[in-house]
Amino acid sequence: MATPVTNDATFGSPQRQRILRYAVLLMAIVYVGRLGYLQIVQGNVYRLKAEAQAIKAVKIEPFRGNMIDRNGRFVVQNAPGFSITVTPYEFTDESAQRLSRILGVPDSVIWADVHRAAAFNKFNPAKISAGRDIGADIIGAIEEQRDALPGVDIIIDPKRLYAFQGNSSHLFGYTREVSEWQLGQLGDAYDPGDMIGQTGLERSYEEQIRGQKGLQFVAVNKNGQRVASFNEGKSDVGAKEGFDLFLGLDMDVQEVADRMLDGKRGGAVAIDPSNGEILAFVSKPDFDIRQFTGKTSRSYYNSLARDPENPLFNRASMPQYSPGSTWKPLMALAGLQEGVISDKSTLYCAGGFTFGNRTCKCHGGVHGSIAVKDALAVSCNAFFNQVAVKLGIEKHHYWASMFGFGEKTRADITEEGRGKNPSREWLNRVYGERGWTNYVLVNWGIGQGEVAVTPLQMAAYTAAIANEGTWYQPHVVRATFNKAINKRLDVAYDSHVIPIDKQHFKTVKEGMRRVVTNGTSRGADIPGLDVCGKTGTAEVRGQKDQSWFICFAPKDNPKIAICVSVESGGFGAASALPIARAMLEMYFHRKWPEGVTRDTSWRMMTGTVPSVPPTSAPSAPSPEEPKPRGPFFAPRSVQQHERRSVESRSPVVAATR
Repeated sequence: MATPVTNDATFGSPQRQRILRYAVLLMAIVYVGRLGYLQIVQGNVYRLKAEAQAIKAVKIEPFRGNMIDRNGRFVVQNAPGFSITVTPYEFTDESAQRLSRILGVPDSVIWADVHRAAAFNKFNPAKISAGRDIGADIIGAIEEQRDALPGVDIIIDPKRLYAFQGNSSHLFGYTREVSEWQLGQLGDAYDPGDMIGQTGLERSYEEQIRGQKGLQFVAVNKNGQRVASFNEGKSDVGAKEGFDLFLGLDMDVQEVADRMLDGKRGGAVAIDPSNGEILAFVSKPDFDIRQFTGKTSRSYYNSLARDPENPLFNRASMPQYSPGSTWKPLMALAGLQEGVISDKSTLYCAGGFTFGNRTCKCHGGVHGSIAVKDALAVSCNAFFNQVAVKLGIEKHHYWASMFGFGEKTRADITEEGRGKNPSREWLNRVYGERGWTNYVLVNWGIGQGEVAVTPLQMAAYTAAIANEGTWYQPHVVRATFNKAINKRLDVAYDSHVIPIDKQHFKTVKEGMRRVVTNGTSRGADIPGLDVCGKTGTAEVRGQKDQSWFICFAPKDNPKIAICVSVESGGFGAASALPIARAMLEMYFHRKWPEGVTRDTSWRMMTGTVPSVPPTSAPSAPSPEEPKPRGPFFAPRSVQQHERRSVESRSPVVAATR
């Protein structure tokens, strides 16, 4: 007889039933645990994922490179600042109204920057002018209203700090917001609101010192606000600091020149004769570059542009004036080399020199028969009138060219005039073949007439005399330093040997020494220091005389060559010479001029030079690091920006004496 099937048979024995109950309980526990984990532990993650609408790449601003003088002093550094960015795609009218109230500016000002940024890339955050260099009060207000400010963010935006007194604005230059024209020329390197070097070293070395932007990837909500980092920051790309610049500059000499030129119009340039390094470079009047470190005031810039003193004009390298008697050492060297005079021969001074029916007077009276050294000492016009006539136009032009006149020095200061080194062709073109006579040579011999120079050219010329025949391309930067790879790279510059016998240089140097010991520049005589110099006075149409002084020291193994030019300064010994003397005193004795006190309140920062051994020869550049070459750092498009006509901005020059 068959046994009937029951429920007990279906579930089996009591043991099997217990196992089944335990399994069900375990599944329930696992389910409840998972639910709790999802709700409690992972709740924030899923909330963020729910809120997040996109992953946004935020650019990280790099620090610009520091600038360090020859004595290891950090003169230009950076400090963190804060700026507001706006993403045009996410920005709303409500955001504009709220931000307008926070910043205290019309919303139209904000929208102008937003529209400009949108035209470039509406998805990229861009800095707005009114939100640059903001303080804690504005940062706090934005944070409090963040939910009502879609598309608005706050970033760290470094700004420049200057560790020196005075301005030195034409040397270091300034940065301003990149223009629409520059954005169109420079491609992806810049975004609207970015700062770019516009003048001075900031412009010349923009490509090196600007650094490279980094990228931070963040999750943003529907309002475009950050809610979390992406991938725990593993996908971020850090910003790269710009290269540091090692300068040949002696900041103490720079500050003395800056103080001594205050209240005047003119320029002062000092050069190391052994290599062309610029030790000081000052133009006055100038402006406060600290006004350009963060939010640049348009009204301040406009006031500079309208100022009749023209503080934006670089008077150390752009004005083209007749050099006056500072030209006479060149005439002496050319005359000696060409054999039209010797170190012992004499020429006669009757109180002037007559050529044809015109006479050029000698301001020193009758000197009689006089040799070249003494002619330099007393600045005899008649002597050098005759030398120039004997040389002729072609040789005058040639020897002036050998000292760099008539061409830009190509120094790493972007603003520079060519000067004028007239030739026969130039005279024919300007005056016509019958519109001039050889009397022009009479004027040229004493630095008058059509000859025109810049203070920078004159400093390089003086340095070439000092070192007895090598012209060096003037330059401020001696090396760059890549902090990322701990590598110093020396900067290469041009030079050429002037084909004049060393003995002739020694003769002229002795004459320039006599200028200081018993001639027209006795005020430059410093005990224990063999200073060689030459004064010059140039007439400027409609103005008082232009004052010149060139000098170097010591006579043997010279360390510094100086040119000072003062507009409307009168005689060279009266205005320009005291400034040069003060620079010499500082360079050799670290002595401030009498009556000039040093303000030490500005010393806010200290720095340590990177521990990198100096190199005597340039290192081999890495593939991604092109070898720098003086002022040729800036992209061509940057060099073309804000190009000005030198001729149109230079003062009108008349005859000089």
